[in-house]
Order: sequence, then structure tokens, then C-alpha cells
Amino acid sequence: MNIGIPKEIKSGENRVSCTPAGVRHLVSSGHKVTVESGAGLNSGFADEKYSRAGAVICTSAEKVWNSDLVVKVKEPLKQEYGFFRKEQMIFTFLHLASVPELAEEMLEQGVTAIAYETVQENGRLPLLAPMSEIAGKMSVMMGGFYLSRHQGGEGKLLGGVPGVLPCRVVIFGGGSAGMHAAKVAAGLGSVVTLLDVSQERMRFLESALPSQVHTLYSTEQHVEEQLETGDLLIGAVNVPGAAATKIITREMLRMMKPGAVFVDISIDQGGCSETSRPTTHEKPVYFEEKVLHYCVANMPSAYPQTSTEALTGATLPYIRRIADFGLESAMVMMPGLSLGLNIWNGAVTHEAVARSLGKPYLENPFI
Repeated sequence: MNIGIPKEIKSGENRVSCTPAGVRHLVSSGHKVTVESGAGLNSGFADEKYSRAGAVICTSAEKVWNSDLVVKVKEPLKQEYGFFRKEQMIFTFLHLASVPELAEEMLEQGVTAIAYETVQENGRLPLLAPMSEIAGKMSVMMGGFYLSRHQGGEGKLLGGVPGVLPCRVVIFGGGSAGMHAAKVAAGLGSVVTLLDVSQERMRFLESALPSQVHTLYSTEQHVEEQLETGDLLIGAVNVPGAAATKIITREMLRMMKPGAVFVDISIDQGGCSETSRPTTHEKPVYFEEKVLHYCVANMPSAYPQTSTEALTGATLPYIRRIADFGLESAMVMMPGLSLGLNIWNGAVTHEAVARSLGKPYLENPFI
């Protein structure tokens, strides 16, 4: 199979979808891999490394996209829509619920769209998990940085010092991102409250996380109570394929202290607050209701070497199976991959995505 690895063009995106080691693995299996020149440079992988791994280096994005399977990191941008063609397979983070215009274009052009974020295995999201872990850890790092007075925050240190109380960190969502955020925040000495709606998940988190992490059932009353005292708020809400639930209203946000910080990891799916809007690494923050918002839509790209290695390790078995056997056979062999199919044959084949987009749902024929 011909596999294309284009250079990412999203603002501040430094990752690449496959390492040279991953390319070598695919080439050794008899597949042709075309890498756009400079695609891996910001992740520490020069063109020469890909050449040595057996890739064809190409300066034309159009030629790279002219592949049977295009493997990316982030969703295609408008500049790339012209590269779409019928029955082309695109495997990447899509988050279609928050970019309806991309979904429309993919439906019209007849591409086959497979989303990393909806692939599931035994209730887990194996391709989203490594990026969620990075974003979760980053959220506390960024939150602590922006809490400083010089950045517009309230001027409090996350862990406090002897004789001074630590910050209160409030996390919405107990998935991979929320769990890792809680672990880092607790490690720095903060008092952490993690809200979720799954009793089973909260029981697990209580046993897995440090004792200063407390779980709380997510209700409107509990949300309001936590916002009143929170110094750092982290949104880590995720429903696979669907737009993020707006847990926080503008009125609720007004309850927070001036200079408090809100990091919305769920911004890829539209954000979990009425006040959330996507930002970039170049301009990462803004104020709403005197609360500093950090809503960067591709947080892990700040650490591209770590992120690229982690993403390749997770996606490569799926890429290899698609390349070796074709998509339909691969989905039979790896049932979790079939849940990643968002658009196929001109229809939306993921129920949550269809509901979020207001589109008819074609039952996935491969599940």
C-alpha cells in the first residue's frame, strides 16, 4: 500500500505522524511510504533519517496526499481540502463534532475518515490515551505558570510553602487526561478535587491516586461549590466522538476568584465551558469574567519528540494492519478499529459524531 505522511500545517503543530523507526517497520513489510520534506524536523527527525529508513522524500504536498492511506496528526485544514479524493483513507485526529465544515467536505468528496480519538479497545481509547496523558500533565504545568502574577494570575504557588496553604485544583473528568492532571497536581502538593459521573471510575481513582486527591460526583451544585474555592480549573471532559458537554456556564465562571486559571483540555471537542474558544501556542491565553483561559487545541505539540514517539507507538499496529490487509479486513481483525470509522461511502458511520453534526447515521457495517 502507498502511505503518505504530510507535513502538519496547523498553527504551532510540531509533531509528525510517524517516526523513522515506524517508517522502517512499514517499508520492511513491503509498503511504500512517502514523507513530505521537513515533516519531522520539529520533532527531531530530519529527512535523512526517513531516507535511511526507506521512505521517499517529496517536496510536493499534493504528491504525498496522492496516497492510498494518508496518516496525519491533526485534522486537515481548508488548504488541504483540495487534496481529498474518492475512497482515499485518512487516519488522524479528526474531532469532527467541532469542525462541521471538514465533515461536509469529506462527505462530499467520498473520503474514508478514521479518527484516532474514537478507536476503542475494551472501553479504552488507545490512540487518544498517550496524547491525553501528555495534555493532562501539561495542564498543571501551564496552570501553575499562569497563576503567577506576572502572567495575570492570582499570584499563588500550586503547592504552597510551610505555613501557607496550597492551591485548590479542580478537575472535571476522570479519564486519562484528568487522572494524570490529578497525579501531577497532587505531586506538587496541591489539594485536588476530581469530579466525574461514574462511581466505578471514581472508586478506581480513589485507590490509584494520592490521598490528597478527592473524588466528587459531578452535579450542578457540586460544580458551583468547587468553582467558588478553586484556584486552577482543568477541563478534561470527553465523550468519544461527541461535542464536549458544556459543564460550566458563564454565570458559574463568575463565581471564581479573579486571576484564577482555567485550562480546557477538551477544547478539541469544543470545550466544556460556554467561555471556551480555541487558542494557539503563539497566543495561548485570554481573559473571560476575570478568569485566565488556556485553551490550546494541540497542547502536546509543545513537546513534539515525546508526543511523536508516543503517538507512533500507539498507532503503528493499526496502520500496519490496514496496510497489510486493507481497511475492511483490518476492522474485522481489530474490532476496536471499526469504532474509529467516522465517515465511509459518503455517510457518517459513528453515532455520536452524527448526532453532534445533526447528520443521518449510517450504521457501521463492520461492527
